[in-house]
Amino acid sequence: MRCFLTTSALALATVLSTGFGPPARAGDPALATAISRHYDSHLGALFVHFHQNPELSYREVRTAARIARELKALGVQVTEGVGGTGVVGVIRNGSGPTVLLRADMDGLPVVEQSGLPYASTARQVDINGLDMPVMHACGHDVHITALVGTAKQLMDRRDQWAGTVVLVAQPAEERIGGARKMLDDGLYARFPKPDYALAFHVTAGLPAGQLLVEPGLIASSSDSVDITVHGIGAHGASPHMGRDPVVLGSQIVVALQTLVSREISPLEPGVVTVGAFHSGLKHNIISDRADLQITVRADSEKVRQTLLAGIRRIAENAGRMAGLPEDKLPTVTVSTESTPATINDDSLARRMHQRFSDHFGATRLARQPRQGMGAEDFAYFGADPAVKSLYFSVGGTPEAEITAAGKGGPPVPSHHSPLFRIAPQPSVTTGVEAMTVATLELLARP
Repeated sequence: MRCFLTTSALALATVLSTGFGPPARAGDPALATAISRHYDSHLGALFVHFHQNPELSYREVRTAARIARELKALGVQVTEGVGGTGVVGVIRNGSGPTVLLRADMDGLPVVEQSGLPYASTARQVDINGLDMPVMHACGHDVHITALVGTAKQLMDRRDQWAGTVVLVAQPAEERIGGARKMLDDGLYARFPKPDYALAFHVTAGLPAGQLLVEPGLIASSSDSVDITVHGIGAHGASPHMGRDPVVLGSQIVVALQTLVSREISPLEPGVVTVGAFHSGLKHNIISDRADLQITVRADSEKVRQTLLAGIRRIAENAGRMAGLPEDKLPTVTVSTESTPATINDDSLARRMHQRFSDHFGATRLARQPRQGMGAEDFAYFGADPAVKSLYFSVGGTPEAEITAAGKGGPPVPSHHSPLFRIAPQPSVTTGVEAMTVATLELLARP
């Protein structure tokens, strides 16, 4: 059912009265009650604000300012402008380990069609100078709302833990560049370096209130690769007078398909997808250039490097086959939109799985195979071997809707879809509770 009313008051009332609630929990009802009250009094409205005012990657200026203001109001020491628009909050509470909690804050260039009364109508000029629609079509509004909620619970419970908490609101996860920019700007040098790094992602395919915590590989590596094919322009009626970059680019596209099928083991996953191919302006003109845009995914660094090296080899040698001079061979560039695979620390994952099971009850812990080769630049926070990292999932769709979809009913909208929608109350409160429980576990007083 869709509602297109847009008043802020009704939007907030809708969020606060959804009726979605997580199943009964096994432990610490006082924490759950405190989080629920904070959601009703503040976090619900904050979620609506973030959802209605999304911002694109590297342009999260107002979002960052609001997060900083929220954390400062709780008494957190805040630094803004880290790695661009990144926000870092530090809570020092005596001697002990350091835990980093990360939430990504950027939206996507999508026109929202969710039908929600608080749907975004925002537009923004992106880093390429293009005016774009903006939508929180991946749940980052849940993440940053939960970051604020977790900060409050930890500030209210300083008698229960000892150590340091570093709260990170990260830009540009959707362009898988924000984490690296924050680290390059001294995140681990200017602020306490973590012993543990934690993050969660709300997941549309998982029932609201459920948690998914797995050891090992969580997300694939991702590399954005650009190939510029240099040709020699000519009249379309005289192709022998030039070197056609469209034909050469097409040969490269076809040859790239052999990388996964013939150069890596069939037991190891990999993806090489040509997502864009641009060349020419007119029917009867052979262009002097073609541009290919490629995404590359892998689950191991060995396969990742095999695919990247293969792309370069195929592109350059295709140019030689076409008779191009060495200074006109296709050029291959791996962009800054690049991240290694996200791999959970096994011991930390097992520890948190048990802690969540004890706290929430075993029925709240889900099992779900990976659905694809999505990527996540949270990997950079755990790339330092001294930092144990954990990335887990929080369910975001009412179980009844998932069950109905499995029986042939309306499908659950995927992430990055204009129809994407999350049940905010159970998503935010479960995220806050899980992050709080995990932090208290890692920073427990002796």
